[in-house]
Amino acid sequence: MTDDAAIAPVFEQRSPSGRAIRTPKTAELVALKLRSMIVDGELKDGDHLPHEAELMEHFAVSRPTLREAVRVLESERLVEVRRGSRSGARVCVPGPEVVARPASLLLELSGATVVDVFAAREAIEPAAARILAETGSTEDFDELERLIDEEVPAAFAVGDFGPAAARFHLRMVQLSGNATLALIGGMLQEIFERHSGNIARESAMSNAEAAQQRYRLFIRSLRKLIKLLRERDGDGASTHWSKHMKAAQAMLLAGNENTQVRDILN
Repeated sequence: MTDDAAIAPVFEQRSPSGRAIRTPKTAELVALKLRSMIVDGELKDGDHLPHEAELMEHFAVSRPTLREAVRVLESERLVEVRRGSRSGARVCVPGPEVVARPASLLLELSGATVVDVFAAREAIEPAAARILAETGSTEDFDELERLIDEEVPAAFAVGDFGPAAARFHLRMVQLSGNATLALIGGMLQEIFERHSGNIARESAMSNAEAAQQRYRLFIRSLRKLIKLLRERDGDGASTHWSKHMKAAQAMLLAGNENTQVRDILN
């Protein structure tokens, strides 16, 4: 590990405006250093933090201070602590669900509808398709095609088509290589799936023939996207995916346009 001095910077007591600056607590500085180690990849997803005794000696802090630092990281969903376990805290790199929860609450307070959420997806997914067509690799395109050939049909066969389709949408955004679009796309997908899952299942159960027709159209649309991606047609991929998203909204949300977003853990 690095020198202890790295976690103890000197903090000025006054800002240029003359306002007092709060000096961080020791536990916050320890949490800051551990957080940096996670961000920098020194501690990876699934790794266990070193034992308490080792960390206490390294940071020259007491057990209560160290545990307070770990609680800070736990509240940020960066570590998972299993009470009573001898293995200690485990690094748990968060996904989009971390931002989906507060975002859902804010959207609920603003009176947003699921149509609002879908419209935001319509704004980012075609952009991701364009980037993917222009910068993606053959391996990226092959991965998406495997989803079409294997995962999506298997999921449809067991009545789990909605989540599989959602994974294709999200994976396409992730493969674009734009981390910001991937984060926003994942957050929106988490929120939308929470509200649309029941709607999609009820629709499929009520009309199996219509569900089969929607499935065929979906697969056809995905195969066209793959063709455009392989041709490196950014404009074509973006335009096609924009049309795909509008058709998907019409099928998924017909009759539910006024459904409001709710806190996803309610």
